[in-house]
Amino acid sequence: MRNKSLVIAQFGVLLSIEAIFCFTPLGSLPALGPIVMTLALIPVVITTIILGTEAGSLMGFFAGLFSFIVWTFVPPNPLVAFVFTPFYPLGEYTGNFLSVLICFVPRILVGTVTGITYTFLKKKWPEMKKTNVAISAILGSMTNTIGVLGGIWIFFGSIYSDLFGVAMLAIVTGLVLTNGIPEAILTAITSVALNRFIRKEENDNQ
Repeated sequence: MRNKSLVIAQFGVLLSIEAIFCFTPLGSLPALGPIVMTLALIPVVITTIILGTEAGSLMGFFAGLFSFIVWTFVPPNPLVAFVFTPFYPLGEYTGNFLSVLICFVPRILVGTVTGITYTFLKKKWPEMKKTNVAISAILGSMTNTIGVLGGIWIFFGSIYSDLFGVAMLAIVTGLVLTNGIPEAILTAITSVALNRFIRKEENDNQ
């Protein structure tokens, strides 16, 4: 059984990294034009792989909470802040409880989906450790992309299209191709590397 103090310490370190990624420019990488790739899902995935599905889902909750704070007080793009928080209106457009769901639920599900996938793959192909981590990270990251964009499409699609003068389908397709897929690949590569490093440190300290 994993040492409880070690679990708390590892979760605390990963939570600190999550906060850095969410509250500082270090958590964003340029993708295409004004679009950026976020690193905020990496601590969620790593927490899930190292500490389990429940811990990963909890980290996802914190990722959602930090994101909610950012979009409420210092939104990266004020034009779309209302889809993530009900407390930052844009003229006649205001968010609501559904905005909170879009901000929290997909990020929580990153931990859940990553954990379920990794548990299944680890039992099925225990020797394919790196591949299992990579696939789990990709599915977890895409869960967030699909959840956020799907929520915007379903709950705020017409408003979003009016704001940008582009059909919502085109917006979603563009973001998946230029943001979602590269972000998933980046999360997978980084998660494999960090997981290997953390496991090595654990073994060295035993």
